[in-house]
Amino acid sequence: MSAPPETRRLTPPEHYRFGPSVRSLIAVRHDPCARIDGGDFRLAARTPDGPGTLHLSCSRTELTATGHGPGAAWLVERADAIAGLRDETAGFPALAARHPLIARLARTFAGVRMPATGLTFHRLLRAILEQKVTGTEAHRAYRAIVRHFGEPAPGPADLTLPPDPAAVAATPYWTFHPFGVEQRRTETLLRAALVADRLERCPDSADATRRLVALPGIGPWTAAEVVRTVYGDADAVSVGDYHIPNTVAWALAGEARGTDARMLELLEPFRGHRGRVCDLLAAGGIMAPRYGPRMPIRSFARF
Repeated sequence: MSAPPETRRLTPPEHYRFGPSVRSLIAVRHDPCARIDGGDFRLAARTPDGPGTLHLSCSRTELTATGHGPGAAWLVERADAIAGLRDETAGFPALAARHPLIARLARTFAGVRMPATGLTFHRLLRAILEQKVTGTEAHRAYRAIVRHFGEPAPGPADLTLPPDPAAVAATPYWTFHPFGVEQRRTETLLRAALVADRLERCPDSADATRRLVALPGIGPWTAAEVVRTVYGDADAVSVGDYHIPNTVAWALAGEARGTDARMLELLEPFRGHRGRVCDLLAAGGIMAPRYGPRMPIRSFARF
């Protein structure tokens, strides 16, 4: 007989917004590993204790966490962090007041919290697939890889576990070509899978960033994308992004184009929450003017 599910009840802060807080944990539309439906969020995960599924159900006054599988206790114990309830926002309003747009966005999205899953490889898989390609290409590859390595997650949610790093590391690179992933990103993924255990044991965001960027094929952009969600690092800035420097330059200085250096200069007054500022600009739909053609959607599987 399977073990009974683990359950924990939490009290979210006033004005907490559940959906926007956990939505970043869903990789793509119809993510095989996660699902959100109104006040219910489900996440399949490979925890240090084994596979598990977390179900978060949010009402006005209570957040209920239910875990299934060998990793249930680990997931339920961390449920508050996964829901963003460990996110420290107390000092941010004073920083946000330094710019009228950021102050307005901070008030509008005050109930949105940053999650911290503590699960590195799943987020790293997504970040590597998102390197230098369109979102459509990355999402298509992510779904194909999850289906290829797919194992059913525990519990009744009908989710699929994220790929096992050991299985990924043992797979030849040409297997990934039909999924639309070229050799460069595949080799980066295989290197990351080989050291996944060490990456999962990093005690904090700084150590994780140091270990990540030491891997060939992983730079500051990929590391920031990972630690912002895995550790809830509100200061992690995705240096090297195609759009964010322009967005920050436009929003904070009225400049249509910006470099990474200019972006970091403009974000410096918000140090400690620079990644949060970038997230707020995205949530508010702030975008720099676009010039020229968009990046084409390609299919490496056809090359």
